Amino acid sequence: MIQGTTKLLGVIGHPVTHSLSPAMHNAAIAHLGVDFVYLPFPVKPEDLKAALAGFAAIDLRGFSITIPHKQAILPLLSEVSPIARAIGAVNTVYRTDKGWCGTNTDVEGFLAPLQPLPNSPYEGGAKDVISPLENDDTAVESSPPPYEGGARGGSDWSQKVAVILGNGGAARAVVAGCAQLGCAEIHVVGRSAQNLAEFQQSWVNSPMPVQNLQVHTWDNLSMLISQADLLVNTTPVGMHPHGEKSPVSAAALDRISAGAIAYDLIYTPNPTQFLKDAQQRGALAIDGLEMLVQQGAAALKIWLDTESVPVDVMRQALRQHLGLD
Repeated sequence: MIQGTTKLLGVIGHPVTHSLSPAMHNAAIAHLGVDFVYLPFPVKPEDLKAALAGFAAIDLRGFSITIPHKQAILPLLSEVSPIARAIGAVNTVYRTDKGWCGTNTDVEGFLAPLQPLPNSPYEGGAKDVISPLENDDTAVESSPPPYEGGARGGSDWSQKVAVILGNGGAARAVVAGCAQLGCAEIHVVGRSAQNLAEFQQSWVNSPMPVQNLQVHTWDNLSMLISQADLLVNTTPVGMHPHGEKSPVSAAALDRISAGAIAYDLIYTPNPTQFLKDAQQRGALAIDGLEMLVQQGAAALKIWLDTESVPVDVMRQALRQHLGLD
């Protein structure tokens, strides 16, 4: 029940009506029984600075950021975490004595389903794709075994190769995540050689330098897929309403190794065509729903100053909201 003592959290964007964050955060808040509410705030680009002042005036405790403010907010913050500076984007803002501080929880969200979680089985993922950390008794016999977290063959990524499709903002979070995993090689595939060169150079003097990053145009994709232990789609290809599309041709995906991990940051449709095709070839599939849940959980921990939030409740709220159950 919202009352005079209720503390405010929210999400800003333009538009913001599509955001799934209120559904998962308010479900967690209700479960915890804390006196908070999470609201969507439509903020036009030209009103961003004024919005920050207004949020401070009404004692907003923190907020999430979606398009188009993730980069624009950087110069308006009192403090920005190294991970957010490395990625070049902020998705979570919280208030301290210094003022508004920004960080980025997308890396934590991306990494969550790639790490062993023996006491917290993964319950996300599409019904038609084996959830990476969950046994699915309805899976066909030819499907690969359930993914238990960590790199193929164990949790040691030091000899593993990551191939990332796309070189936009989402790819930056994935590169940072792969660097934290300790991948032996990180390959980024894009359309423009110039943009790729700039992308690679941006990591040289980054707060999180990435030395083992290589960039490639799309022509090299088939060769790279044959080497990949982890293949990540960060492009919008295959997103609703174009769910029949895939960023990778069938011929190129034929070269994926059985047991490699195919990871799509897209969560609707669920599963994407890319994940369907990859699993048919023996890959293990991870969809973007768990990344969405885990980045939100990491933000909620910051705002509530707690080590534990009900991730299962947040995941279930999103699955119901998206009609996946």
